[in-house]
Amino acid sequence: MHNTHPMLLLTIALSPIVGAYLQELAPTPVAGRIVPDLRPFDEAMLSMMQKWGLKGGQLAIAKGGKLVFSRSYGDADLNKRRTVELDSLFRIGSVSKTFTTAAILKLVEAGKLRLSDRVLSLLSHLKPADGSTVDPRLLEITVQQLLQHAGGWQDTEPSFTMPFTGQVTFEVGSPSPPTCETVIRYQLSKRLDFDPGSKTSYSNFGFCILGRIIEAVASAGGKRVPYEEFVEREVLRPAGITRAKLGGTLPSERSRAEVRYYGPPNQVLVDSVYPGRGLVPFAYGGLYLRSTDSSGGWIASAEDLVKFATAIDGQRGRALLSPAMFRLMLDTPIPTTKASGLCWTVAKRNNGVDFWHTGAIKDSSVSWLVRTSEGATLAFVFNSFPADFNRFMGEVIPGILELIKAPRTWPQNMSLRWAH
Repeated sequence: MHNTHPMLLLTIALSPIVGAYLQELAPTPVAGRIVPDLRPFDEAMLSMMQKWGLKGGQLAIAKGGKLVFSRSYGDADLNKRRTVELDSLFRIGSVSKTFTTAAILKLVEAGKLRLSDRVLSLLSHLKPADGSTVDPRLLEITVQQLLQHAGGWQDTEPSFTMPFTGQVTFEVGSPSPPTCETVIRYQLSKRLDFDPGSKTSYSNFGFCILGRIIEAVASAGGKRVPYEEFVEREVLRPAGITRAKLGGTLPSERSRAEVRYYGPPNQVLVDSVYPGRGLVPFAYGGLYLRSTDSSGGWIASAEDLVKFATAIDGQRGRALLSPAMFRLMLDTPIPTTKASGLCWTVAKRNNGVDFWHTGAIKDSSVSWLVRTSEGATLAFVFNSFPADFNRFMGEVIPGILELIKAPRTWPQNMSLRWAH
């Protein structure tokens, strides 16, 4: 984290009249009910967008499981002159991993899976691409290690991004773009970067495997159950989320309610994973989004994310997970570290824990979902990628946390927007 003061987010002067101050901040279209007591959150969003060149976004906040703030900002599609609406859908990147984690824990809770299960024993149908002998350490990787990014793959190349590009199809001998199964077969032919469980290193590939485990275990009865179907049925619909779905890579695959994505001005075109398409913006061909389904492939709104996070333990409605499973998600120690948790970043506080997850897709989108020890839940999504992502998050997270933790009078529930 950078040490930039959080108030850097709040640098734009306000008008004393609520309706006018948004006009003074920027000519950015803003929609949703104005909540005067939460005006600093509007300031923060518009300030972020102005400073980092972000085209459009959403912010949703719940307190005690009740929606108290939902606003949309800026442009969904500059070419079509569409503005972001409250129900616009965004690529949420790695926040998708929280859906996958909930699905895995549902299977554990049902007695169909154990965190100690060896992952390759569950995926015996997937063989190394070139018929080579598997690194014996691969046989020791557990479900828990994948959830804690301790499976043995480094967060640097060639283990991080390259397996999801078209390059792997040449070695595997399958058509491009590569499916997640193709990526797994490719990676099974490679040696691990470190011993499983010996340390942690962020791994999208580990969650690619978890998606296939969900399919394998859920399909054990005979009928094939795709990952997307299981997550929708067991996680999203019970949380009252009906519009979130897996996204597509190409502009032609964009959902009707989905925004368009914008990289920084200096973005470099890349070879498309789709043959014959030449150089393209990374957002529309740099990777095959369907192969990242369980690690980063979902599209959703900020309200959808807040619904999910408030439903996990029954803060709103029926709990997705039992109290014991919820504690397991946040309290499971991570070997070789002082941290705990499965998938989520967990920060212990005097009055409980904060837990959150960040999402980003290069030259496409940024998202963040957090629940605080004070009982507040917040999610933001943007359809643009900042030129310096690490610096952006280093400034934004402390500033937003300070805002949401500050003592304030919270408004009444905007219950009419949540049918569930």
